[in-house]
Amino acid sequence: CELAARRGGRVGFFRPIVRYDAARDPSVRLVVDRYLTNVDPEALVGLNREQARAYLAEDRVPELIATVLAKFRAVRDGQVGATDAPREPDDLVVVEGTSFQGFAPTHEFDLNADLAANFGSAVLPVFTARGKTPADLRDAIAIAFDQFGDRGCEVLAAVVNHVPASWDRAARGSLTAMKADGPPVWLLPEDRQLTHPSMGEIAVGLDATWLYGPGEPPSLRADRASFAGADRSVGRFLVAAMRVPHFLEHLSDGALVICPGDRDDILLASLAGEKSRTGPNIAGVLLSGGLAPGRTVGRLVEGLAGVPVLGVNTDTFTTALNVAAVPAVLSPDSPRKIEAALELFDAHVDTDALAEAIRVSDPRRVTPLMFEYELLRRAAARRKRVVLPEGTEPRILQAAETILRRGVADLTLLGDPAAIRRQIAELKLDAALFGAATIENPADSPRLEEFAAEYHRLRQHKGVTPDIARDRMTDVSYYGTMLVHLGLADGMVSGSAHTTAHTIRPAFEFIKTKPGVGVVSGIFFMCLPDRVLVYGDCAVVPNPTADQLAEIAVTSADTAARFGVVPRVALLSYSTGESGSGEDVDRVREATAKAQAMRPDLPIDGPIQYDAAVDPQTAASKRPGSPVAGQATVLIFPDLNTGNNTYKAVQRSAGAVAVGPVLQGLNKPVNDLSRGCTVPDILNTVAITAIQAQAAADEAQAAAGGASPGAGGAA
Repeated sequence: CELAARRGGRVGFFRPIVRYDAARDPSVRLVVDRYLTNVDPEALVGLNREQARAYLAEDRVPELIATVLAKFRAVRDGQVGATDAPREPDDLVVVEGTSFQGFAPTHEFDLNADLAANFGSAVLPVFTARGKTPADLRDAIAIAFDQFGDRGCEVLAAVVNHVPASWDRAARGSLTAMKADGPPVWLLPEDRQLTHPSMGEIAVGLDATWLYGPGEPPSLRADRASFAGADRSVGRFLVAAMRVPHFLEHLSDGALVICPGDRDDILLASLAGEKSRTGPNIAGVLLSGGLAPGRTVGRLVEGLAGVPVLGVNTDTFTTALNVAAVPAVLSPDSPRKIEAALELFDAHVDTDALAEAIRVSDPRRVTPLMFEYELLRRAAARRKRVVLPEGTEPRILQAAETILRRGVADLTLLGDPAAIRRQIAELKLDAALFGAATIENPADSPRLEEFAAEYHRLRQHKGVTPDIARDRMTDVSYYGTMLVHLGLADGMVSGSAHTTAHTIRPAFEFIKTKPGVGVVSGIFFMCLPDRVLVYGDCAVVPNPTADQLAEIAVTSADTAARFGVVPRVALLSYSTGESGSGEDVDRVREATAKAQAMRPDLPIDGPIQYDAAVDPQTAASKRPGSPVAGQATVLIFPDLNTGNNTYKAVQRSAGAVAVGPVLQGLNKPVNDLSRGCTVPDILNTVAITAIQAQAAADEAQAAAGGASPGAGGAA
């Protein structure tokens, strides 16, 4: 945060999980006090520890991440609870992961890594050298780098705190020179001022009462310890359980004296020693048992107390345990600590290199949760009407309930209304939600004759008679497509109980392709555990020509960008570069050249093998210097046989979620479902259809010379 603020940028802050709440989280308090004074602290927090534990106990990790992701996006986009005026989106959002006990260490690392991957964040892992050898740390850092890399996270550098002065140059060098071309490792030495809690932190951590001390009596609150001496560092704590002469032998600078509140002798001796020229400069006194000096002794204490005297209700033993558990943190109440921390950071971290790494950081992967969250958010932002022809299908109705509840789209369900309502009841769905949906039965619809006449007009040159037209319009796929054609719905999703041909044939007949588009194709969004890839064409064109392959490539790139996947296009073949020849690979090579000529702004490469396209190590040996190899996001298969089989193999073998096929090239969006689709598949496909409808509306408005409300690029 300090680095961004110094360079004049807008900085945001977010904590996915805090121990209690924003008011008691020192990091949130510090950032709000120093950098974000007009922001509601609660807006900067995802969940507290107990809420997170509940998700984890019920094995609802994806739901936990989705919940936190939604709150993070609000911070990132400037939609947080500003207390005065709306905020612009931030130039940089600093996310502080969990750093407290309460989860198993491995589980905690995995959770933080998964959150970072789903936020699309670059990572700056922080390690401690306490209790570790340089070899231990070297292994831990290497493992962390690998695990973050496996999740698609970009690691900027690593920071090691609490490095002991006893480490020699060789020990330090074994860490700072771990890998010549890898992220740097910066070592920060132990600083006792930063490793010990302050009196203010003790007061907050123990919910203590201020009894005596210099200055005016403050009002201690749970969120802030604002009293004179609150920033005094507690070097050690001393439980006074002996007589004064022996006790004084153990008193030292920076000590916090803990004793029962009725030990007037210990209290007075501690304060008198602190006042004397020869006595130790103690941090303060903590009185236990809910006891305090009487009036007479109290007057003496008032005159002597040059340090804070606090009180707690717990017994002395419990109080000592509680003090030992108070962590040393940075908070607004510790200005000296803040300055010391900044000085230490500036002295041992290459801040210019870190700032440059942050500036050029470019998260290269979109995770499935990011993808799904963005789909639903964008669809709900400008709701469109989507027709679902298979209105009696249970999975369609289950998905429809979620769509209506979350406001993803307005719906038209086709089928017999009585049968649909009966199915809703049998599935125990919320019938009230379906009151917002339109239900139509094509067979007895008052629009039937109008639709039949329009279809006859459009297809009479193909021999369609009025009777044939009327019969076709009683079919749910034809009726639903006509709703889209006439602008009574913005898009259609079908296929859970119908074949692909049944779903898309009407669209080919009278919705037609966009101007300038020669081929309709179908792509899948392949949601792998750590990224989302685009596969095309896997649904429509059996044996595309070089021209068709080139068009599929650039159209798929545009579709990817529209849905938040940065397009890097690989045209796949059984050989890479110039290593092979033959009719099939030559066709891919020709298609690559045509696609590059059509869209010189896009990174496009081919022919390239699948492993070289997606694996950086393979790419380094097979296709060095390629802007696509090793990081491809859009994979174009040479024919339908290869594409369809590959997507199904990856879906089943790698546990990927395949969303699609998403048809591209039509004038208006009509999308097909697999007959084995799940409820989430339907939800995502409806959201995709709604976003395609938004884009179609924007294009139509732009063509008419109006401003486009959805302009601004990809998610």
